[in-house]
Amino acid sequence: MATSATGLEAIQDIKKMMERSSRFISLSGWSGISAGVCALAGAFAARQRIAVYQDSPGAIPCADCLRRELLLIAVVVFIVAFCSAGAFTWVKARKDGVKIWGKASRRLLWNTLLPMVAGGFVLWRMIGLAQYDLLAAGSLIFYGLALVNGSKYTMGEVRYLGYAQIITGIAGLWLPGSGLYVWATGFGLWHIVYGIAMWWKYERSAQA
Repeated sequence: MATSATGLEAIQDIKKMMERSSRFISLSGWSGISAGVCALAGAFAARQRIAVYQDSPGAIPCADCLRRELLLIAVVVFIVAFCSAGAFTWVKARKDGVKIWGKASRRLLWNTLLPMVAGGFVLWRMIGLAQYDLLAAGSLIFYGLALVNGSKYTMGEVRYLGYAQIITGIAGLWLPGSGLYVWATGFGLWHIVYGIAMWWKYERSAQA
């Protein structure tokens, strides 16, 4: 009986070692939560600026000014979300004894960057054609594809976040004028839901 238990433990240890070598498994649930909160804060700030633009009595609204302000908000949100998510991931990687920049993380980065870079060129062209109503939906679709593509090299649950982003983005194609709310749902709400689920499944017991 003891021999069987020892053999099972050995198999589990081997499985963990294989996962560590082929997958980056130190993504923190707090990374998703922080990214989602940043996205919702950015969406709120953008909504406030749009409201000011629409409710400017006696003044000639400056569409270019609004676009620059919204772009600035998007850049700030991305930087803050990326840094906060990276910090939580770094802390968890150190706690797990995993290298933050190893073979698995390089594979993850490459497989997520490829769809995102391709999507970036598509969105850039959409901006050039003034197709602003489709930007939010397009960004969610390409981001979701990146997550699904990269999920082979990290936590399997990431692909479900990717599916949620893709479905939300596709729905957004048929919801003109609601791009901000679609964006907030995808990048904000789904990230928070994913982060809480990941924390509950993998980190809650470790912190208890």
